[in-house]
Amino acid sequence: MTLDQTLLQACSRLGLKVPSPSKPVGVYRPMVVSGNFAYLSGQLSKDADGKLMVGKVGKDLTVEEGKKAAQLAALQATSLIHGEVGLDRVEQVVRLVGFVQSAENFYGQSDVINGASEFIVEILGEKGRHARTSIGVVSLPLNAAVELELTLRLR
Repeated sequence: MTLDQTLLQACSRLGLKVPSPSKPVGVYRPMVVSGNFAYLSGQLSKDADGKLMVGKVGKDLTVEEGKKAAQLAALQATSLIHGEVGLDRVEQVVRLVGFVQSAENFYGQSDVINGASEFIVEILGEKGRHARTSIGVVSLPLNAAVELELTLRLR
């Protein structure tokens, strides 16, 4: 089974649809491949229908809802990889940086970003294990709950 098929099966099991890769809303690329590395621009917590999961975790959203938002952002990222280069070209997810729109006294950003990490490892297995940074921010574009950026090593 290919990793692209694994993505489709995992989404089916989780009740998710694979979205079309996001289109840039500015003068940038959603993914840049340089040598054996791919760099993904920020991917927001958006479902396949384009509906954003919005708000501040710890105020508007619970940790579990934040994890769901992180999972949606990871789904956006894997959809982009699937569409641009194919998941089978991924040799390793090197780094994931997760930004969580957080309430002032919320300190569980790493718990929220676990939703993204778990989803990526479910799809890619050991290739999906990565170095990670989880950051709380006061706001994100379009009021998104989570934004992710990834660095990949490709075959």
